[in-house]
Amino acid sequence: MYRIRPSVAHGPIRLDPSINEHIESSFLSPNPKVESCASQQAWDPFPIPAVTSSRGDAKSINFVQGIRTIGGKGDAGLEEGLAVHTYSANADMERQAFCNNDGEMLILPQQGRLDITTELGPLMVRPGEVFLMPSGMRFRVKLPDGPSRGYIHEVFAAQHDLPERGVIGPNGMSMERNYCAPLARYDIDEKPWSIIYKMDGSLHRCEQKHTPFDVVAWHGNHVPVKYDLHEFISLVNSTKDQADPTLYTVLSVKSNKKDTPLSEFLIFTEKWITAEGTFRPPYYHRNMSTEIMGLVFGEYGGSSHVLAPGGLSYEAAYMPHGETYETWKSASNQELEPVKICKGTMAFMFHIGGPVKLTKWAMHGQGAESLHPSDPTQWNSVRPGFFDYAEQIAADIAAGNGKR
Repeated sequence: MYRIRPSVAHGPIRLDPSINEHIESSFLSPNPKVESCASQQAWDPFPIPAVTSSRGDAKSINFVQGIRTIGGKGDAGLEEGLAVHTYSANADMERQAFCNNDGEMLILPQQGRLDITTELGPLMVRPGEVFLMPSGMRFRVKLPDGPSRGYIHEVFAAQHDLPERGVIGPNGMSMERNYCAPLARYDIDEKPWSIIYKMDGSLHRCEQKHTPFDVVAWHGNHVPVKYDLHEFISLVNSTKDQADPTLYTVLSVKSNKKDTPLSEFLIFTEKWITAEGTFRPPYYHRNMSTEIMGLVFGEYGGSSHVLAPGGLSYEAAYMPHGETYETWKSASNQELEPVKICKGTMAFMFHIGGPVKLTKWAMHGQGAESLHPSDPTQWNSVRPGFFDYAEQIAADIAAGNGKR
């Protein structure tokens, strides 16, 4: 960076947990603020703080103050793992910048644009776009549309990369050419600023006498970028069966396990479904990944949960889940014609390798006020279709017709 003043020109740095006491960065068993959860969970849209006024009848909450951790795995201090957060805010970051030394943040607005100023320049991020903020770089968030809400996927000491496209080739999924980096823009501001650092999960603050956004020019590849998710090219099985949902991966995070990602960011948007002789909704299934889903806009019916924009759902690793019985019956008997699904919808999934711990805030604190119950008995009335053919199958086996 070619800047007007060096970054070292600042006052003493001090620990300040009062900035936000709801950010977690350790998901190890000794942390009493997190817990394991095997059952399905779903949250209604998390509340957005009211608009502030001159009468002071609503509390002012900016982007950093409005972050709430839902869950995660690993530990930022060990440089391993990730965290999933939501944010809800009603105020700009006034003369304040945030620097996350723990890892890279994927920020996904759901309601309201984010006017983000980074050290390398500004970017306006809209709902339907995703923003990547590299570790160790300062930024400020303003809310041009007022009270806002969204999601954050933070990875510790790792980066979000494009997935390996293999036989797909260059023309599918998310492509390099659609990612936008900022142009340098410098400010001249000799008034006091606060810088907030997150390091090993703790928040620290220092003051300085000038703006941190005074970079005249820059070069390099440790760069904030944004991506319009409408540019994503969805791929499907055109003839039969279903593709693995990882085919909808926008960005992937590598782990220390060979061929196993730490996490993947998946997107579900409009696409044609043409497969024949196929149960088209997601199968009842178990897999090794934890699935945390959210909705930016529209409606989504890919599970038994009721999912609304601004909410979240959670499925633990290796635990069975899937559509409602009513959806199964309907999809098992419907005439299969080409159909476009997810019209006017943008849903996403954090597809996380292995188990995740949830925070006490999300399960028992203020976040639990948004939890809605999931009935574990809803599939008890399932009548197996196999029974309709059991006698014929038994007769075929007895007659030797079942031999391979």
